[in-house]
Amino acid sequence: MFKELEIPVRELVIGIKGGGEMATGIACRLFNARIRHIFMMEIEAPMAVRRRVSFCEAVHDGIACVEGIEAKRISHPGMIPDVWKENRIPVLVDPSWETIRTLKPHAVVDALIAKRNLGTVLTEAPLVIGLGPGFTAGEDVHMAVETNRGHDMGRVILKGSPEPNTGIPGTIAGFAGERVLRAPCPGVFTSHLDIGALVKKGDVVGHVNTEPVFTIIDGVIRGLIRPGTHVRTGLKIGDVDPRSDTAYCTTISEKARAIGGSVLEAILRHYNS
Repeated sequence: MFKELEIPVRELVIGIKGGGEMATGIACRLFNARIRHIFMMEIEAPMAVRRRVSFCEAVHDGIACVEGIEAKRISHPGMIPDVWKENRIPVLVDPSWETIRTLKPHAVVDALIAKRNLGTVLTEAPLVIGLGPGFTAGEDVHMAVETNRGHDMGRVILKGSPEPNTGIPGTIAGFAGERVLRAPCPGVFTSHLDIGALVKKGDVVGHVNTEPVFTIIDGVIRGLIRPGTHVRTGLKIGDVDPRSDTAYCTTISEKARAIGGSVLEAILRHYNS
C-alpha cells in the first residue's frame, strides 16, 4: 500500500504493538512531532498499571486522553483514516497484529515490554523497532532501544541487543522494589482506592481475592491495575511514588518520554538517510 520515501516524514504510517505506558509515551512523542498516522494494537484485557498515562484504557472506556492527546478504540482497520481525521490515535484489539498485514505501515514498534520477543520479525515493515530485552538489531528488528535506566537508557542500537532484564525497578527518591505492589496470590484484584490516592506505610491498597495488598512506604498511588483483573502471584499490580506529587500520576514519565524520543530518532535516521 505504501512505498518508502515517496511521502513526507509526517505522513509515515506507524504501527505500535501495545498501548501501555511506554507505548503511549512513544505515540505522544510522535504525535507532537507531527507524525500522526499512528495506530496501536492491544489485547482484549490490557494489564497496564500506570493507567492514567496509557492509551490502552481506550479498550475499556472508548476514549483515553494523555496530556491532551486522545486515543479512540475502533473495531476494524477500515475506521483508521476517519480517526486520523479526528486528530486522534486509533486503538484496536488486535493481539495477533493483523492490522500490520492489512495496512502495511512504514514502521512497526514493538512496545510490549515483554522482556522477550513475542513474534516480531524484520519483514513486518521497512523499519521494525524493538524496545528493551529480547530483541537483537540486525536479526529480528532493524533497530533496538535500550530501556534500562542508567547511562545508556534511550540509546538506539543498530547492531546487538539491549541489556538483559535486571528485574529491579528504577529508583525513585531512594526506593526501588519497595515502591512496587505485587499480587500475593493468584486471583481477582479489587481496591477501594484509585490512582492519585495518598497512602501511608502499612495501608491496605487492595485485595487479591481475600489476601490484602499492603504498601510498605508512604506516597501516592501512581499506578494501579484495573480492579476486576485476574492476576498471578508476583505480578506487578501497583506503584507507590514516594515523592507524593499527584501530578506525576497523569503525566508521561521521564523514561517514557526519553524512549519516545529514541523511537522518533530511529524513524528519522531511517527515513531521512
